[in-house]
Amino acid sequence: MKERQLRPIGMTASHYALLVSIDSEPGSAGATLARRLNVTPQAVAALVARLEDRGLLERRSHPRHAHVQELHLTEPGRQALRQAEEVMERIEQQVIELIGPDSSSAFRVALDTLADSALELPQAETLADR
Repeated sequence: MKERQLRPIGMTASHYALLVSIDSEPGSAGATLARRLNVTPQAVAALVARLEDRGLLERRSHPRHAHVQELHLTEPGRQALRQAEEVMERIEQQVIELIGPDSSSAFRVALDTLADSALELPQAETLADR
């Protein structure tokens, strides 16, 4: 559902997740974002390259570590994020209308609990780790 509704504004759910992460912690490095988003550094690098080509974010050298590139949203990136947030709010409203406000609240609590506990679990081994 997210992909289909974000597509008209030229964004994917992955783009949105990356922009939200950079917006919440400007100056984050790609490796930090990869850990936060639970994807490979290569996946983040590919997303960063696409979004940088579109002018939505920029890389800046870290003031003390020249080999580290900090990521920052550009003004067009902030505008794109605002558009995507409007889409995401509409999706949330559709879910609330579908399942009702009480079920929606319980569902949100369950998701928050799951997300919190997932952070405490050891990382699962993937086929790529073998």
